[in-house]
Amino acid sequence: MRLLILGGTNFVGRATATDALARGHDVTCLARGTRDTPPAGARHVVADRTAKGAYDEVAGERWDAVIDVATQPGQVRSALAALAGSTGHWLYVSTMSVYADHSVAGADETAELLEPLAADEMGSMEQYGNAKVACEEAVTAAFGSDRSLLARAGLIGGPGDLSGRTGYWPWRFAHPATDDGSVLVPAVPEAGAALIDVRDLAAWLVHSAEAGTTGAFNVVANAAPLSEHLATARAVAGHTGPVVEVGPDWLEEHEVAQWYGPRSLPLWVGPEDNPGLASRSTERALAAGLSPRPLAETLADVLVWEADRDQPHGAGLTDDEERELIAAAGE
Repeated sequence: MRLLILGGTNFVGRATATDALARGHDVTCLARGTRDTPPAGARHVVADRTAKGAYDEVAGERWDAVIDVATQPGQVRSALAALAGSTGHWLYVSTMSVYADHSVAGADETAELLEPLAADEMGSMEQYGNAKVACEEAVTAAFGSDRSLLARAGLIGGPGDLSGRTGYWPWRFAHPATDDGSVLVPAVPEAGAALIDVRDLAAWLVHSAEAGTTGAFNVVANAAPLSEHLATARAVAGHTGPVVEVGPDWLEEHEVAQWYGPRSLPLWVGPEDNPGLASRSTERALAAGLSPRPLAETLADVLVWEADRDQPHGAGLTDDEERELIAAAGE
C-alpha cells in the first residue's frame, strides 16, 4: 500500500508511520519537520501546509490512502483540493469534541454535532470542536461516506504525549513531593476518564487503510471512573503512601485547573462533561478491528518514558505546589 501521512513527525502521525512501516507499506510523510523527522524508512517531503504549492511534490502521485491529523479547516480543504483526484481512501483523525452534547452515556456516532467553523483557521481552542466538524465536512464532501473514514478519537495517550495528561499521574505517584509520600488527588465521584494508547489508534488507522474501512467511528478506550484510572496509575508506580483527596470546590478555591496545563490535576473535569465525555459507544470501532491494550500497560510505558524528567511534560503540579496544597488540605 502506498500511504501518504500528512504529518508523520509527531505523536499520532509518527506512531502511524511507524506502524505502517512495520507492516511493509510504502510510507511518505509530508511535514515541515521543524522539530522532528519521520521514522527511519519513511520518505520525508518537507512542506508547510499553509504555503502555496505545499502539495506539489506529492499531488502527481497515486496514493492508496491518505491519513490526515490536521485541525485547521483551511489545511484540510487545501489538501483535499490537491490530492482527492489521486487518492483512493481518505482517513481523517477527528475528535470526540465534535459532539454538541456530552451528557448522555453511551451515545453513538449519530449524536448531534457542533456547528462547523466557517473560517479556515480557529481563533482559539474554544473553537476546536467546531474546527474539527468543518474538517470532517470537507472530507465527506470530497470523498463521500463510501471512501472516507472519520476517526473521532478520545483522549490519546502513551509514550510521546507532550501534554502530560498521560504521564502526570504515574509519574507523581512514583515521585511524591512530601516526606511521607502523600499525593493529592481529585475526589470527584461522577468524573470519568478514557484513554486510548496512540500505538493502538495508529494500528487501527493502518488496519482501516488496508481494509478500506469507511464511516464515522468513536475511537475510545479504557473508559472508567477517574478514581479507577488513578488507582491503576498508583499501582503501576508502586505507590504506598497516603492519598489526599480533595473535592472540586476546594480545588477551584485553591486555583487548581482542570484537565491539563500548569497548576492542574490532569484528567479532572467538571460534572457537566460527564458521563458522556468518557463513555461514548465504541461498538462500531471494536467491530472494525480496534484492539486497545490495557490501561496499566500504557501507563507503565509512559512512566518509563517520563523516568528521566524532574517534572512530566506539560501538566500537573510542581513539587512546591503539591506540598503547599497538601499542607492546606490538612488544615
